[in-house]
Amino acid sequence: MKDNNRGNYMKLLIRIFLGFFRASIFGYGGGPSSIPLVYNEVVDRYKWLSEEEFSDILALGNCLPGPISTKMAGYIGYKLAGVVGMLIAVIATVVPTVVLMIIFIGIINTYKDYPLVRGMIQAVTPIVGVMLLSLAYSFFKNARIGLGWRLTIGLSVVSFVVYELLNIHPALIIGVLLVYGFIFKLPFNKTNQ
Repeated sequence: MKDNNRGNYMKLLIRIFLGFFRASIFGYGGGPSSIPLVYNEVVDRYKWLSEEEFSDILALGNCLPGPISTKMAGYIGYKLAGVVGMLIAVIATVVPTVVLMIIFIGIINTYKDYPLVRGMIQAVTPIVGVMLLSLAYSFFKNARIGLGWRLTIGLSVVSFVVYELLNIHPALIIGVLLVYGFIFKLPFNKTNQ
């Protein structure tokens, strides 16, 4: 029985590595473009987290300094398999990026003026936008369930205006909304019942 638990733990560690490795290796464009890939691995493929848990981790991760994909990998890896899981998830997230960055920066700098290279870079950009839009829509649907349409749309519009027009840092906006949710949406708050 003990060997079976060890085997299951090793399988989990391998899956953690593979999930975060895939999200990292295909996450062209940095952290924001890897978020939908992490979502696909941890929510859709392995079902380690619910959509709501993933949204909460993403919101919290955006409030903290540093790369979002690394923070999410560390937290999710730790939640699944403790310190070893955290280390494996972070290594699987960071190492492919570092290796590819070294390789591709050398290639791109050498051939950056070639139309083929410029075309490749420009061709990838729309899919990153589509992936982010798809993830945003999923979060919007989940927010509507908890907040209702009017409040979800209202907070979205206000957040967009504050972020785009007033150039307020997103971490500050997320922090304010976390405080709002804490004050006005607590389960024991009588206005929610």
